[in-house]
Amino acid sequence: MDWRDEGVLLSVRKHGEGSAILEILTEHHGRHAGVVRGGGSRRMAPILQPGAQLSVEWRARLEDHIGSFTIDPVKSRAAAIMSDRAALAAMGAVAALLTVGLAEREAHRALYQRTIDLLDSLGETPDWPSRYALWELALLTDVGYGLDFSECAATGATQDLIYVSPKSGRAVSRDGGADWADRLLPLPRFLRLDSAEEDMAEVRAALQTTGHFLENWFMPTLGKQVPAARVRLVSALGKQS
Repeated sequence: MDWRDEGVLLSVRKHGEGSAILEILTEHHGRHAGVVRGGGSRRMAPILQPGAQLSVEWRARLEDHIGSFTIDPVKSRAAAIMSDRAALAAMGAVAALLTVGLAEREAHRALYQRTIDLLDSLGETPDWPSRYALWELALLTDVGYGLDFSECAATGATQDLIYVSPKSGRAVSRDGGADWADRLLPLPRFLRLDSAEEDMAEVRAALQTTGHFLENWFMPTLGKQVPAARVRLVSALGKQS
């Protein structure tokens, strides 16, 4: 069995004498693991950094074997990510959520492209935190927990939608949620419009909302908790003005 694809490196762990097991999110073959001979060497360390874009060939005698990767570097994102502590935390959160949340070897092409776009922005564009929040929203949608911001769950209104119901995941208008505002989650405008935003208060509000559904909808179905890497990211962004 063999195939060729391109993907982003999520994690590296040592394996035996000098080898490493790589976990890669690929475009056509989903989250996939494989052994790289010599992957644990110092020579390979600068190449095998989480977030790196790699061209890979996977081979195994049988499809259900872990198999081995032959890799060629396509793009390194290390310089931009490592120079920004919050961006580094975001890379960790992306890798952890994908590793925990996606079934192995199951393609998620739309989410893959969204992930590539996000990683290209880390440490490079000032609005990357809002792009990350939108990525979490896309992750929820891709795994079957999409939120509905099309109209107010209480009144059917399509204007002035500023809340999200923590129970239904549907939008609620200012008037529709007036009596329960303290129980509702915030709906920043940029989440509804799927457009980047530089206001950190809005980003933090968005992460409060997506975090609720990660913690209470998605992770319980996996028997998991929200990864610590995501908690560290929220903390890092909380310190930014």
